[in-house]
Amino acid sequence: MASFEGITEGEAPKQPQTFTASPLKLTAKEILATKTQNYFAQTKRTETILIQIAFSIGLGSMWRFPYLCHRNGGGEFILMYLLMLLFFGIPLLYMEMIMGQWLRIDSTRIWKQLVPCLGGIGYSSILAHYVHPQVCILVSLYNSIIISWSLSYLGNSFYHPLPWNECPLVKNVNVTDLSCLQTVSHQYFWYQTTLNASSYIEEGIKSLVPNLTLGIFAAWFILFIIIIIGLKISMPILIVSVFLPYITLLCLLIRGLFLEGAATSLRRMVTTELSNWASLDLWYQAGGHVLYSLGLGMGTVINISYKAGDNNYVQVALWTAVVNLVTSLLTTSIIFIVLGFWATTSGQACVEKSVLKLTNLIHKGVLPQNIRPPKDILLLTSLDYLKWIENLPQHLQHKVVHFSPTCSIKTQKEKFMQGPGLAFAAFSQAVSLLPGASFWSIVFFLALLITELSALIKILEGIVFPLQNTISAINKYRMMLPVVVCLGGFLSSLVFTSHPGSYIMSLFDDHLIPLILFIIVAFQNTTLAWIYGANRFREEMYGELGRLLWSFFTFLWCYVTLPGLLALLIICLMHLYDSVPPHYIAWSRNMTQEVKQPYMQSTLGWITFLSILTFLPIPIYPLHQWWYLQDHIVNDPFEKPLCKKTPLVPTKPPQRPNYLLAKPNFMSQDRRSENSSKRSSMVRGLDSMWRFNLPLNEQSESSSRFSMPLIASLTSIFSMRSLSLPTSRQVSPSSNIDNGDRSKENNEENLHKRSVQ
Repeated sequence: MASFEGITEGEAPKQPQTFTASPLKLTAKEILATKTQNYFAQTKRTETILIQIAFSIGLGSMWRFPYLCHRNGGGEFILMYLLMLLFFGIPLLYMEMIMGQWLRIDSTRIWKQLVPCLGGIGYSSILAHYVHPQVCILVSLYNSIIISWSLSYLGNSFYHPLPWNECPLVKNVNVTDLSCLQTVSHQYFWYQTTLNASSYIEEGIKSLVPNLTLGIFAAWFILFIIIIIGLKISMPILIVSVFLPYITLLCLLIRGLFLEGAATSLRRMVTTELSNWASLDLWYQAGGHVLYSLGLGMGTVINISYKAGDNNYVQVALWTAVVNLVTSLLTTSIIFIVLGFWATTSGQACVEKSVLKLTNLIHKGVLPQNIRPPKDILLLTSLDYLKWIENLPQHLQHKVVHFSPTCSIKTQKEKFMQGPGLAFAAFSQAVSLLPGASFWSIVFFLALLITELSALIKILEGIVFPLQNTISAINKYRMMLPVVVCLGGFLSSLVFTSHPGSYIMSLFDDHLIPLILFIIVAFQNTTLAWIYGANRFREEMYGELGRLLWSFFTFLWCYVTLPGLLALLIICLMHLYDSVPPHYIAWSRNMTQEVKQPYMQSTLGWITFLSILTFLPIPIYPLHQWWYLQDHIVNDPFEKPLCKKTPLVPTKPPQRPNYLLAKPNFMSQDRRSENSSKRSSMVRGLDSMWRFNLPLNEQSESSSRFSMPLIASLTSIFSMRSLSLPTSRQVSPSSNIDNGDRSKENNEENLHKRSVQ
């Protein structure tokens, strides 16, 4: 295990090199070199900010935040999210960034470096990426279905007119399904055409939806090619992936402000009722989205920061949080405007619009005269208008429905459409209102696809590269790991392409992923703030950066974020295992609307199983190391240790009297030294599980029990052989001994001078 190099009191932290020569003496070559160096440094900092922003936006700002905000009342969720972003999101995001910059190692090895017995946290983060990958594996699975949905809408954008602007024909029958008129065509297209959704999650995975299966295959194939080639995201692609969505979103917002009910919808979005804060669902959903949207607990933030090099990560964390918030509010504003437009134009208003359009088409000769609505139809209810259409001949029914506007004859409230597909249905309506709707639809869903792909690439890097760096056997077959990861991801993602796949995705998104993130981030926070020590970490960073971290952050890590995470975890468990089971939003084909369905206990059992599976590395890792050490000692008790441990305290032991050295010894010297070395190696191996580095300025004053063993003195498997700190922070045994001898000689000289005086 690498150890930190001690710093004497006279030494100061190393400062970056600067030009001390007079500006008049600088040559043109030196000035050009300085400007070039500053340019590349600024470019690297900008690239880091853009990568972090693109990753954060792609995780959920454009599709997850709006439907959670809509489900939880609008203003209440926004205010709760803002508070948790300030007191939880930014401090925890800064913690992961600064740890990656400090130790310069990936997310799986960083916890071994701090506390070896908790090295399994990094592997749990990798697993969490895949269930929604166990966190990386888990997250990548259901994010791939978001890409498949985007590909489906992108493919349909090349049709003119756009297919979601009219009700589709019933298969094998030349008639339009009248149930489409009972809701907006965009919601009908989402459930009936895109998802082909079933009515219950318990119907099981009997068959797959072809268009979604093809989209899942395309998504994982693209990711496989990118990882195999090692394609890096260039600066132009970063700029496009960040700014292209904003261009389209601003255009949609400007157009939406002129729709009916826009002002009322925006007012409902920002209205806050404090009584709703008593809802525990509001707390844990807002807290879960803060962790998810910033990528906390997945290890991706650590991997991005340690590759980026030196940076002002307070600035990066603030920029990421602000841009994430602005993007979420912008997309939510557009979706609330569309919801208000749907509610305003539904019911009797839709009947009036339909009758007026039919009358104009009859006057123009497009429709026959026998299709003219009754004169008193506007005095009747909207359901009477549906009955009139049902009594028409089939060929006339088709014409009436085909030319009807895209509104709901059944009166809709602003609370309808509460599932994860809200963003896709609402944005398909928004782009349809722009001139050249097909063009804008292609641009928007292409931007959404690029954003989701860039986020998923970073998630997969958090799976593949740490495993390649940690497991030496994988280095012999480096090409096989991307194949296994992408093939496994594709096969595992097929569950989301089934008819109840969107409900399974909601199960992951609402319950499994927040639960896993709460536990993993709480482990990380505990490890740094209490086991390693927040103040000691602050002093370490002073030696690394030359400046102290804000004490406000260390206070939040110790007394705000950790208790808050534990409280959110308890709320999540109470909600999951309550006597009244949680529900999900399902599509009723008979009623042509969304309904709430409770989860079965067997379904919730999968949440428990996958959660336990995700956290198995945390206890298994120290147990495996302990078992390996015991087996090693029992099998060969007289084997010599790999190396002799150099004492960390360099003081020389007092000389023993000669008569003691002459005492008889009935055990051979070699046998005795071997046994003592083996016993000491066992103790040191067990003790190293809880060893961690001391601050640099305290190492020389501390006992060896709380110091990290040196690389040359590793005697157990708990030592982190593959981990190394920056070169400037390493220390050799000889340097410690030399420093101890030198200090002793100085003390003897001082005593001699005083005696002479």
